[in-house]
Amino acid sequence: MKIAIVKNNTEESTNVARKLREMLAKENIEITTSQPNIIISVGGDGTLLSAFHRYAHLLDKVRFIGVHTGHLGFYTDWRQYNLEELVDSLVNDNGEYIQYPLLDIEIIYKNKQKNKHFLALNESIVKITDGTLVGDVYIKEEYFERFRGDGLCISTPTGSTGYNKSIGGAVLHPRLEALQLTEIASLNNRIFRTLSSPMVIAPDEWIKIEPIDTSCFTLTIDQLASSETDVDYIKFQIAKERIRFAQYQHTHFWDRVEDAFLGAKFNNEN
Repeated sequence: MKIAIVKNNTEESTNVARKLREMLAKENIEITTSQPNIIISVGGDGTLLSAFHRYAHLLDKVRFIGVHTGHLGFYTDWRQYNLEELVDSLVNDNGEYIQYPLLDIEIIYKNKQKNKHFLALNESIVKITDGTLVGDVYIKEEYFERFRGDGLCISTPTGSTGYNKSIGGAVLHPRLEALQLTEIASLNNRIFRTLSSPMVIAPDEWIKIEPIDTSCFTLTIDQLASSETDVDYIKFQIAKERIRFAQYQHTHFWDRVEDAFLGAKFNNEN
């Protein structure tokens, strides 16, 4: 077995990563940055997102594990106090995993520029900072609405608990494998109208956003951002690829939601 460790730069994460390397070395488990079998992120969800994008080209060969050292760890199942259990699970690894759907993003340009393709674990956002974003929204090639506002957020089921939730989107269980489109500060009056409600898109359909009279806008892919120009349209759909997490101590989705937003469980009898 080959392990890659991705950490953030905090002192706590650095110490945990060093301790983890020492424990793995005692078990003769190889630590590498090239062609790993398992990728361990040490930090928070941002660190795991960085690890995902770094190794996105190996998704069919790797599994991920998150060790939480930050304030919120929605994808991270382990803490620094149970590293021994984690190493023991790695030593007795049986190859089991749980997988979550990803977002496939394709940018089609008007000029001869080569199309771009990305994968996102949480969401992708189309937005503009110095005016109003105007864009036609298509669902499976059928025109749906002309959007005017600050932006549009397209999220995966697991990503539905992130930025999508903060702008009024629904929380979706990942087994649904559906996309969610949520509007960001849309204009709605007697002249301009949008649905103004989050939309859940079936896995065999896709979303196409065609910018109108917009020379430049920002496109985010998880925590990454790029400035885009001369775009014909952007297509979003459920990806063929999946992200896999080693199923040693993988927390149930709704337990994650409860822990992240409501706090520790309590006994109803108290």
